[in-house]
Amino acid sequence: MLGAAFLMATSAVGPGFLTQTAVFTERLLASFAFAILVSVIVDLVAQLNVWRVLAVSGRRAQDVANSVFPGLGWLLAALVAAGGLAFNIGNVAGTGLGMNALFGIDPRLGAVLSATIAIGLFLVPEAGRAMDRFTQALGLLMIVLAISVAIAAAPPYGEVAREAIAPTRLDVLSIVTIVGGTVGGYITFAGAHRLIDAGIVGRESLPEVTRSASLAILVASVMRLVLFLGALGIVAKGLALDPGNPAADVFRQALGNAGFRVFGLVMWAAAITSVVGAAYTSVSFLRTLGATVDARWRLVTIAFIVLSTLVFLVVGRPVRTLIAVGALNALILPLSLGAMLLAARRRDIVGDYRHPVWLLVSGVVVALGMAAMGAWTLVLELPRLWAS
Repeated sequence: MLGAAFLMATSAVGPGFLTQTAVFTERLLASFAFAILVSVIVDLVAQLNVWRVLAVSGRRAQDVANSVFPGLGWLLAALVAAGGLAFNIGNVAGTGLGMNALFGIDPRLGAVLSATIAIGLFLVPEAGRAMDRFTQALGLLMIVLAISVAIAAAPPYGEVAREAIAPTRLDVLSIVTIVGGTVGGYITFAGAHRLIDAGIVGRESLPEVTRSASLAILVASVMRLVLFLGALGIVAKGLALDPGNPAADVFRQALGNAGFRVFGLVMWAAAITSVVGAAYTSVSFLRTLGATVDARWRLVTIAFIVLSTLVFLVVGRPVRTLIAVGALNALILPLSLGAMLLAARRRDIVGDYRHPVWLLVSGVVVALGMAAMGAWTLVLELPRLWAS
């Protein structure tokens, strides 16, 4: 249960997560606290609905979606795998940047070394257990280091509390992007599929599944909050962040020159755990393609990491792409969450299980709200972002 929670949380906390938090904090200042609060509520509703339905059904998301409507699962698998690959290219890039900040080596070499470490996890006999321990250890390390930055930055806590309830500035793109970066695309399924692969399914497992899902959102939200507080403490003093690497600048300005090394460690930990989570979850959606893929899922996962690394080595990625991909990832959420809500009412999928009414209603509200905000972002906000 703990492994599933940290797999989901560390899948969310990647290079894009760090960059998005720094960029939106500088743009919205303390008002970003409202976006974080809204995202926590949306994330929790989406996560609980998805995890509980999948646990009761005992099947992966694409199989459930295909039962809801033939072909829907294939569409969901294609969208999730494509989004996971796009994110993983950025995750691999993040490992290179982290290695560069830590040891001064070329980011491309750092990315190759990190990819080798990630591949090693899937070569050991107990790959699932190794993945669990790896994400737990690095997840806790990231939180501790981020808290030290928040304390050193000394943000205006009173203003944060006021703006979280009554913000002076609202920004739809920020909400859509950070929701997409926390439970969008493949991320919300990471822990749920891990539980299914471990055989933790059925109605009797629902209390533990609910606690694990809630813990996952708590870990990701705490990380988002402390990063926000650290960045706010810097920009509230009138200091500007380096647009080329805003997240790194938060650490540097909070902790001095040593802060850049600390950032390197946090970036590397965030990136490599996300490489593992993105590859594992994306391939879990592809396992339905055939018995060969299902039987050799570890080799397919390794191939996924290799492909992500090769694309990074050839292409690379700027800061704006981190934000844009996060927003686009959020567009998958209404589809995936909507499919799970429909499945919750199907006896041929969940048997005699009765999904809580409050979760069903709140899930519908979240799915419709994210669809509306996603459309707004796609039509108005993303073109403006790329034009800037």
